[in-house]
Amino acid sequence: MPLSQVAVLGECVADAFVAENPGHGELTLRVLPGGGPANTAVGLARLGTPTRFLGRISGDAFGALSRRRLDDSGADLTGCVAAAETSTLAVATVGDDGRAAYSFHSEGAADWQWSADELTLGRLGEAACLHSGSLALVRAPGAAHIEDLLAAAAPRLTVSIDPNVRAALVDPAVYRARMPRWCALADVVRLSDDDLAHIHPGEGIGQVCDTWHAAGVRLVVVTRGPEGAVVSVDGERAEVPAPRARVVDTVGAGDSFTAGLLHRLHAEGALGGRLDALDLAQAVRAATFAARVAALTCSVAGADPPWAADLTEDDLPARGPESPARS
Repeated sequence: MPLSQVAVLGECVADAFVAENPGHGELTLRVLPGGGPANTAVGLARLGTPTRFLGRISGDAFGALSRRRLDDSGADLTGCVAAAETSTLAVATVGDDGRAAYSFHSEGAADWQWSADELTLGRLGEAACLHSGSLALVRAPGAAHIEDLLAAAAPRLTVSIDPNVRAALVDPAVYRARMPRWCALADVVRLSDDDLAHIHPGEGIGQVCDTWHAAGVRLVVVTRGPEGAVVSVDGERAEVPAPRARVVDTVGAGDSFTAGLLHRLHAEGALGGRLDALDLAQAVRAATFAARVAALTCSVAGADPPWAADLTEDDLPARGPESPARS
């Protein structure tokens, strides 16, 4: 396996899951570490990819929880900033279908306060790939500095973006306006069909993929939950089926898919440039592996990606093939 790292830049979020206790007139919150980029970094590190996480981690109790999880998973935290601001808190309610709805408490939080001085190329270390996205890429004042770093890094390493649209917090028009710029910078874009519907409502997957390829991105992967994923390389497309798994919830499944995708591309030596040699077959292999990683994440509560040892040929059937997983 290549020794160079995959760098992941973005937020840590404390996910507070609601449990009602109507007999006592109260709510109980179970807090787990999350945040799309942090989840992806954890997933990559657990799979065995050398991973460098770049985050502004608060010194509060939620920040300490996130730091422990990243460190215990094997992520390199030397590029992180010890932030004075508070952590972002997301209160999540999980529906009967396992999907979570969030309300965010994030104003002035540590995750969005990146400065130009903090985001230099030196912070990337020996990374072959830089992945970012989610709220960190759209929340001021840090978002502009993250985009500047992506632009500075793009000529020498692979850039990956997951928009991870949070329509309740950020107007989808913001993502729509920025996607052409992101696609010009990125080599990989991974997003869900829900994200795509927010950004380009009423447009088909193939049409949007072709628009984004024309803007510059080589590989687009659209995950569609139980319908699997669509993989598009320069307009040549294939579908990858979703493995069957016992679905507890879908929290972090898309982030785990991204981790699996980048892990497999890294293991095959594809990362480190503009993916000039990537073909559809290689992209499909990576997405197929990523779908297995996402399915395992769905089979446990919260954003808890699998370790490399969990990924055996018999693992998914053993977890229970009751329903298809959603990435």
